Amino acid sequence: MTATLIRSQSKAALRVIFAAVIALVALAILGWFGGYRINMTPSYPLGLWRIQPLTRGVRVGDRVFICPPDNDVFRSAKARGYLRDGLCPGGSGPLIKTVAAAAGQRVEINGSVKINNILLPHSLTVTRDGQGRPLTEFAGGVIPRGLLFLHSGFIGSYDSRYFGPIPQSGVLGLAQEVFTYGP
Repeated sequence: MTATLIRSQSKAALRVIFAAVIALVALAILGWFGGYRINMTPSYPLGLWRIQPLTRGVRVGDRVFICPPDNDVFRSAKARGYLRDGLCPGGSGPLIKTVAAAAGQRVEINGSVKINNILLPHSLTVTRDGQGRPLTEFAGGVIPRGLLFLHSGFIGSYDSRYFGPIPQSGVLGLAQEVFTYGP
């Protein structure tokens, strides 16, 4: 092979790689602004999800995308690896959780969760995370106006069982599965 042919093939290969990178970046930008997110946490099925705009008030039972507040609790959770990087306040990504209780409902936690004296299914708590670090249960109480108590049936989920209710103002929309795989 001549040096000219090798240079020509190298330039062609670089053009293909450059075009592929540009296409992937454009696809990621379109996906982000189109409300698409990839879930890589085991709290809900893995895969592609969409943030469905919420045209009504949040209700108990809604599965939502929600940005956690930027406070010491969530900065610590991010440092422990419970939260992924993202564009929410504090640099974390949005959570996918189900609204288990809202304003005025009473939450009790003692090894599992009760809402208004009714046991929440799949709500056992753990005292240590996967690394053996201590976890503290939320103390419970009546959910104040403007806050939501969030839950995932996955026992290892970092949710309101541990961090308590969070502001409803962080809700981005309903979490809709697009293409997921639930092990």
